[in-house]
Amino acid sequence: MNFELTSEQLMLKEMVSEFAKKEIKPFARTVDETSKMRFETFEKMGKLGLLGIPFPEEYGGAGGETISYCIAVEEIGKACGGTGLSYAATISLGASPIYYFGTEEQKQKWFVPMAKGKALGAFGLTEPNAGSDAGGTKTKAVLEGNEWVINGEKCWITNAGFARQVIVTAVTGEREDGRYLVSAFIVPTNTPGMKITCNYEKMGVRGSNTCEIILDNVRVPKENLLGDERKGFSQFLYTLDGGRISIAALSVGIAQAAFEDALRFAKERQQFGQSISKFQAIQFKLADMAMEIELARNQVYKAAWLKDQGKPFGKEAAIAKLFASEAGFRICHQAVQIHGGYGYMREYNVERYLRDIKLMEIGEGTSEIQRLVIARHLDC
Repeated sequence: MNFELTSEQLMLKEMVSEFAKKEIKPFARTVDETSKMRFETFEKMGKLGLLGIPFPEEYGGAGGETISYCIAVEEIGKACGGTGLSYAATISLGASPIYYFGTEEQKQKWFVPMAKGKALGAFGLTEPNAGSDAGGTKTKAVLEGNEWVINGEKCWITNAGFARQVIVTAVTGEREDGRYLVSAFIVPTNTPGMKITCNYEKMGVRGSNTCEIILDNVRVPKENLLGDERKGFSQFLYTLDGGRISIAALSVGIAQAAFEDALRFAKERQQFGQSISKFQAIQFKLADMAMEIELARNQVYKAAWLKDQGKPFGKEAAIAKLFASEAGFRICHQAVQIHGGYGYMREYNVERYLRDIKLMEIGEGTSEIQRLVIARHLDC
């Protein structure tokens, strides 16, 4: 077992870290306060090839792998949780489904511009009554001639306000067992009848674009069906498995930022004639934080490695997402505690880390759903 990163991965880590320090971190507080995603940041990331890291060069990607992508997610998330979320969603939810399940024509038309950083995409799965129960989708698609007519509603969709297209899941019929047949469609955001509003007031990751989508008799060509009509459910489950790895990596990034701020503050803060880092109570907190970050990062890399090797990774992705998000919340909470009263003030970043990390326990499947996924892999 080799736990060392390759020279290419180390170079990528350094490059993304420097980019994040200069182009993302200085604006993190502003995008949080204004709830406005900086599209220019993504234009710069596109020019650096960051939006195509895990995809082949033949499709405009960088020819990297999932581990390199996770490294980039962590470094970007460390600088700004909201930007990190939009970056992760762009690749794992907006681009990956078309790469894995799209036809060659769909890849050339919709995927290549995303891999080259010239367009963003989004994934419309969640509905007001279909979150954890994705099989409860109410959005419907009916084939009329050579067009699919889609009606329904999607909520909390990341990047939809900036996306060129949204992959929308919809019910297209019934399976043999009587359950809904759910399929996926590529829907351009300028399609008549598609209304996108981005007015959510969120607790955290406020620099990430989050939208509601209304589909009112939206018509798309028959060829915009993504993948197999009868396998749409399994397709988006695979997509979510990959997305969970990226959310785990993002959790590690936010946790790392909180830990570094807490360690720095503990060394500087003087109480009772010495820095508080000299007190065992604080040392134990910092030790636990460092331990959980290390464990979470290793699990992220393991799940990513399995995916890159073409091996089953669903259980490991759920473990990574569950542990990293919950450990991240504990770490951010302790970072605020170490800061004391200062930690409660917006002048310090740790309160933002705590607000940002909370979504990691909810998005891409709640902690409860992750435990169900793991249990099913154990044949419970």
